[in-house]
Amino acid sequence: MLAASIDHVPFLSCTARVVPDFRGRFRRGLWRQLCGKMSVFSRLRNGIPPSRDDCQSPYERLSQRMLDISGDRGVLKDIIREGTGDTVTPDASVLVKYSGYLEHMDKPFDSNCFRKTSRLMKLGEDITLWGMELGLLSMRKGELARFLFKPAYAYGTLGCPPLIPPNATVLFEIELIDFLDSAESDKFCALSAEQQEQFPLQKVLKVAATEREFGNYLFRQNRFCDAKVRYKRALLLLHRRLATCEEQHLVEPAVLLVLLNLSFVYLKLDRPAMALRYGEQALLIDKRNAKALFRCGQACLLLTEYERARDFLVRAQKEQPCNHDINNELKKLSSHYRDYVDREREMCHRMFAPCGSRSSVGGN
Repeated sequence: MLAASIDHVPFLSCTARVVPDFRGRFRRGLWRQLCGKMSVFSRLRNGIPPSRDDCQSPYERLSQRMLDISGDRGVLKDIIREGTGDTVTPDASVLVKYSGYLEHMDKPFDSNCFRKTSRLMKLGEDITLWGMELGLLSMRKGELARFLFKPAYAYGTLGCPPLIPPNATVLFEIELIDFLDSAESDKFCALSAEQQEQFPLQKVLKVAATEREFGNYLFRQNRFCDAKVRYKRALLLLHRRLATCEEQHLVEPAVLLVLLNLSFVYLKLDRPAMALRYGEQALLIDKRNAKALFRCGQACLLLTEYERARDFLVRAQKEQPCNHDINNELKKLSSHYRDYVDREREMCHRMFAPCGSRSSVGGN
């Protein structure tokens, strides 16, 4: 089906209001470039015959210098800023910023540029504008591009009244912030444990890294429980594959990163005992790892195990003497320990105070 079903288009609500253009690149640059020429009436008034460009709309003029990526000029592309790395894979999950424009309008009818955080969207599931899907498949990480979508690749012959008129060609400005290739990970995780063990180590490491990257994205979104699930899945994959002695030097660094992530996410979930557990597992791999020592120190402080907290934090400070987080945590520990000692002293004072003093306090 060429045209996307309007009922399922995530980029536009038919009742939505026009949103402000926060970046303003289109309004300040492209539109002046396309429409800033002398009008047909001005040319005739000055005795200048109309040119071929005067008979074309702004989008028609723009389309002349754009690349055809659909084969039928239904999706045209103009790269504003080049990206790096490989192009987006068909089953990837993408993190994008976008703004959609109608012709002769200098404000977007739809945009996610004003949101604090962008949602990770999976191709083939969350994106139902066919033109946008084709456009994203041609992009690289960090790329900023401008696309023209003909009706068959956008909102169809009916449009989306009252915002999108029938048979509308729309312009989308898209920035690909990042993408994660989840196809391999999804297929691999669907296999049985016995089947997974047959795969080469490099495949397992790649899948585990993808799961960890998903966890990192969810962590940045403050979705700590979901991030924990991804980290645990990555750890399970790495532990399930029995590595030989020669392969240990490849597996251990990957396991260490996941353990550090798990320790941190459990601190965010206010579960210091679990944070300490994973931090200590990380120290079994690298006993001088400053992050692991720091996480263990944080966990022990929350557990009010002040002596252990000091031991971990001092060891972390020895590895990174100028680390502000470690030094601040030591100051925090000192303050907590001082309060703890004061409370203990007060409690002992009350316990061993003369009986008369206790009775007079009780009488009051």
